Amino acid sequence: MIIVHHLENSRSQRILWLLEELGLEYEIKHYKRDTKTMLAPPELKKVHPLGKSPVITDDGQVIAETGAIIEYLTEKVGIFAPKAGTPEHLRYRYWLHYGEGSLMSPMLMKLVFDVLPTRPMPFFARPIAKGIAKGALQSFVMPQIEAHLNYLEDELGKSDWFVGDEISGADIMLSFPLEAIEGRAGLGKKRKNLKAFLKRIHARPAYKKALEQGGEYTILGQK
Repeated sequence: MIIVHHLENSRSQRILWLLEELGLEYEIKHYKRDTKTMLAPPELKKVHPLGKSPVITDDGQVIAETGAIIEYLTEKVGIFAPKAGTPEHLRYRYWLHYGEGSLMSPMLMKLVFDVLPTRPMPFFARPIAKGIAKGALQSFVMPQIEAHLNYLEDELGKSDWFVGDEISGADIMLSFPLEAIEGRAGLGKKRKNLKAFLKRIHARPAYKKALEQGGEYTILGQK
């Protein structure tokens, strides 16, 4: 039996969605975030040394990292990924790695610089921290995010899904960062393709069922 070690309001929601799409049986072990730090609880370190989510266990194996889990599960069933050795599979692999490798990096930087000026510090240091954060966001972080969003918007102008006419694990991988941007800053009025992509995934029965199974998911600004 597949066990999903699911941290509330996190990337692991994507794994629940994939499992529902694949029709695989699974159990969920729920973990709550620390109310002060918002970090994962120490109990997750009993499953994997880094104490991060998502992580699944299956047949005695512990598998971490969203991309690795998606590859493992799609290979297990033989769907939701193009056939190996095809141009479509190469494109699929690219998007699978791009989601966490390229797209999430500037988003995490934005989170850090948004939070930095609010952290405890001597009063005389706060204006300096605000200036550094504002400068970094304006000169580097936000232009990077805009460039990625423009790129993704153009790609979805070619087909409904990132690898073509059929949904794949790559779309599930890219769902979380796009939901996070839409929920916290907005994708922008001109990015109709990205907004339509989110509407398509949110309308899928498996996505809705995964929300019921996973519990609170407030990344879109709603419960």
